Amino acid sequence: MWKKHKWLIMAVLLLVIYVAPLFILGGNSHVRIHDNLDSNVTWYKMVLDSGDYTAKVGTANIDQIMNDSVPRDSFDSEFVGIDWLYIIFSTPLAFAMSQLITRVFAFLGLFLWARDYLIKDKKYHVPLYFISLAFALTPFWPSGMLSTLGMPLALWAFLNIRNHKRRTWNVVILTLLPFYSSLILGFCFFLVMVGCIWLYDVFKKKQVNIRFLLSMIYMGLLYMLVNYRFIYAMFLHPEPDSRSEFGLHHLSFYSSIKLSLKNFVNGHTHDQALAGYVILPILLLVLILIILKKEWAKEKLFLWLFGFNLFLSFWYGFWWFDGWNIVKEHVEIMRTFNFSRFHFLQPFLFYGLFALAIVYLIKKGNWWKKLAYLAIVLQLVVVFSNNSEIYYRTGNGSPSINQFYATEQMEEIKNYIGKPQSSYRVGSIGLHPSVSQENGFYTVDGYVNSYPLAYKKAFRKIIAGELDKSPVLKDYYDNWGNRCYLFSAELGKNYDFGKDSKKHIKQLDFNSEAFKAVGGEYLLSAVPIDNASEVGLKYEKAFNNKESYWKIYLYKVKN
Repeated sequence: MWKKHKWLIMAVLLLVIYVAPLFILGGNSHVRIHDNLDSNVTWYKMVLDSGDYTAKVGTANIDQIMNDSVPRDSFDSEFVGIDWLYIIFSTPLAFAMSQLITRVFAFLGLFLWARDYLIKDKKYHVPLYFISLAFALTPFWPSGMLSTLGMPLALWAFLNIRNHKRRTWNVVILTLLPFYSSLILGFCFFLVMVGCIWLYDVFKKKQVNIRFLLSMIYMGLLYMLVNYRFIYAMFLHPEPDSRSEFGLHHLSFYSSIKLSLKNFVNGHTHDQALAGYVILPILLLVLILIILKKEWAKEKLFLWLFGFNLFLSFWYGFWWFDGWNIVKEHVEIMRTFNFSRFHFLQPFLFYGLFALAIVYLIKKGNWWKKLAYLAIVLQLVVVFSNNSEIYYRTGNGSPSINQFYATEQMEEIKNYIGKPQSSYRVGSIGLHPSVSQENGFYTVDGYVNSYPLAYKKAFRKIIAGELDKSPVLKDYYDNWGNRCYLFSAELGKNYDFGKDSKKHIKQLDFNSEAFKAVGGEYLLSAVPIDNASEVGLKYEKAFNNKESYWKIYLYKVKN
């Protein structure tokens, strides 16, 4: 078995090594904070603990966040698979399990797609193992699950159906993927792409493949079932919410081009292909060779995929071009829904192109072949160096899961206050509200995709003075506002002031009456507030704990 499958076994072992720190370190592992520990990870716990996990649409709010103003329907439905992991396992183990599941199926999907539809010659399976491994180890938005990394597996199933290959796995894949991926953050754009393939067959090949069409409808209907809460809130029971005031963007033509090229080289924070270091230079090299040798017809697939991938970056960059604004002003969904996200298709396309380019170079032999294998090794080095434990521990000194959520320290604060947590509300400055929420505190602030517009306006009164000091924060809150935070102009868009920070807020413009109006009673600050007494805040105590990332200063609103 070793002789026959040694390279596959080595690739699988490398994948296991990559995810092993999450299981070994548990809560002491270092993972992404942005759009992860500061939000989604805590949302799972809040929704599960609320008692309204399976509440009927339009009937319940999650009382722990933003003073009971956020509808249950603003969060994932009970059919989303990652929620089930957080029901069964502790937060660190659920996170680790999700990472393992996602990366295994990403590896499998890219290999099957590349093997059957890009490079069919069996003698190139070994490089495909390691190209698939590199794809599976790319950074991705953790709560997206298989939203991006599952696309090649879904495409393999769809192409099988398109080519009349009747396999049970086709149905299994298209049935299960909607329960472990996101429609609005990935697969709605993927289904548009697959729909374009069907339309190509209709108009170019004069083939109306009903089975192929029905497979797309089937998957789309499953996504509608899984995302029924989103569909209800967005289309069936729309009310003015925080998205109603999303602002327009004003990028110039030149700035849109720059953003497009930046996206093509560096990717997006939610779907990083890490292509800029090795893959893109190899693709450009192969593109030049194809042009010089005039191999247009022979390498047509490579050229089409490369052009499509480049187009996706320009679509992303020009979505923010101010030339669109005349349309966005009159069509609300163009403001409230982010149609730029076709870039979620790019990671698997980059690695499909990488596979084609590597085989192209191997076929040329000699030094080209050695360059191809070197490129694979270098790309594996790139993805391994971006392992979360390396990137977040050594790269930017982020706290571990346990340090971030600071359970012992928050327990001390809870005991000091000495009242049932549901009987009062807290706010946070200089640290994310998710820290309080994860530890059972009820908050007036929070980070959520959608909440009532009336609450956004009421909350704004608390920080209006601070927003007036900072045009950046004012634009951030007024024209987006998903982070309903107690902003300070002196801190800016920084919510990670650790215990070693020497920062003070010298002059906080804080409306304590507005704070009380939304239920606020206590304030947790990661830095001292020098003028606390002047704005109606009474200093209580500073809490420090060696296991925590924070030093938290507790203030109480004066009566």
